[in-house]
Amino acid sequence: MTLRSPIGRARGLGSAKNGLAHHWGIIVTSVGLIPLSLWFVVSVKGLAGMDYAAFKAWMGQGSHASLMIVTLLLTVYHAVLGLTMVIEDYVACEAKKVVGLIATKLIGAILAVGMTVSILKVAVGG
Repeated sequence: MTLRSPIGRARGLGSAKNGLAHHWGIIVTSVGLIPLSLWFVVSVKGLAGMDYAAFKAWMGQGSHASLMIVTLLLTVYHAVLGLTMVIEDYVACEAKKVVGLIATKLIGAILAVGMTVSILKVAVGG
């Protein structure tokens, strides 16, 4: 038994004030990824058996390259949000938590930039 008041026991354990925005980010990216994933699956199925030249011509169309970039950016952002939530909830050591969060965001940014450049290089022909 403790003599601390309920507010004293709860102090420091309250809301970090960013959970709702984080949650909505995951919901919005999930909803956005539904039609984009369907488009991606149909596109890959249609491209099956084609050579690189046909793929390059297909990717050279602005709409396909744009949709591919939006799909990858939403996917990476959704993954970063999800991993951030897992790290914040389940990593107890504060130093490991900070390193994990920084690494997650840095790796997500590197992947997003690298894949975007790759798509543009194929689409534009650089």
